[in-house]
Parts: sequence; structure tokens; C-alpha cells
Amino acid sequence: MGPTAKRPPASSPRLRYVGVIGGRDCTPGEARLAYEVGQGIARAGWVLVCGGGPGIMAEACRGCRAEGGVSLGILFEDSRAEANPYLSYSVVTGMGVARNALVVKSCDVVVAVAGAFGTLSEIALANNVGIPVIGLASWRIDPAQNKGQSVYWREADTAGEAVRRVGECFAGLQA
Repeated sequence: MGPTAKRPPASSPRLRYVGVIGGRDCTPGEARLAYEVGQGIARAGWVLVCGGGPGIMAEACRGCRAEGGVSLGILFEDSRAEANPYLSYSVVTGMGVARNALVVKSCDVVVAVAGAFGTLSEIALANNVGIPVIGLASWRIDPAQNKGQSVYWREADTAGEAVRRVGECFAGLQA
């Protein structure tokens, strides 16, 4: 298995923040996974955090909204014009890809769904600061190239399994 999960930053004692990271472009299958992860996050009562754009981010937010959940988008651009329409709240940064650090640091745990190089950078940032990452149809990196460690705290084969893994992570952090 991957790195040991560390205690999340002290956020609200009642709320948990779950990042969903992934590409701006996605296949229909990847979109379905993101939608279902978003639904699961909402059903669990967690806050969904993402980059607020299209693709995986929009589909996760759409699933979250369908279940009455709350989502927060930390935007790449200088305005809300490019924000996906399913966000509950958004933060305009104008920071470009540097906003990836804000997305990651705003989360207690991150689910990586598919993705491109921006997603890979967020996976690396999360690992660097001790935020657990759950991989779902995302990057495959040989542990031999990472000092014998997986970049994922756990991997999942389905959206439901990814959401269960998030719950397991939270349960382990409370112990």
C-alpha cells in the first residue's frame, strides 16, 4: 500500500473536505466515475473541493449537487466566467496552475480520477504535505521510482470503493 495517512489539518470539527482532482477533458467513463464520486461525497455529508473547471471537476460537482451536497471550486482564472455551473461556491485566484497547491491544501483527503499533468502535480503536492490520495483510474507510477512507495494511500476500482476508502481514511485519522 501507499504512504501512511497523516492527520488532516485542523479544519471544522464537523466538516470534512474531500478533493476531487482530474483533467479538464475526460472520457464518458471517467465522467461517470467523477459523477458517482461526487454523489458519494454529498451522501456522506463531506464538502467537495476541486479546481472548479470542466471535465472531471464539473462531473464531480454535478453529482454532488444532484445529491444536495456542497462543492467549492478554487479557480484557475481571473474570473468566474470559466467556472463550472454546478459549484456551490468558488474562489477566484488568477494563479493559473499555482492554484493546484490551494486545492490540495484545502482538503483532508484527495481522490484522483483519471487526469493529466495538472492532476499529477496535485498528487505530488498532496504526497509532499501528507494529505492522503486515493487513486481511481488515475496515474500509474512505479513504486520503484518513488523510493518503494506508491503515490496513493489506497487505490480503488470503482467510485463506490473510492468513497469507502475516503471513509476508511477518516476513520483511521480519528483513532
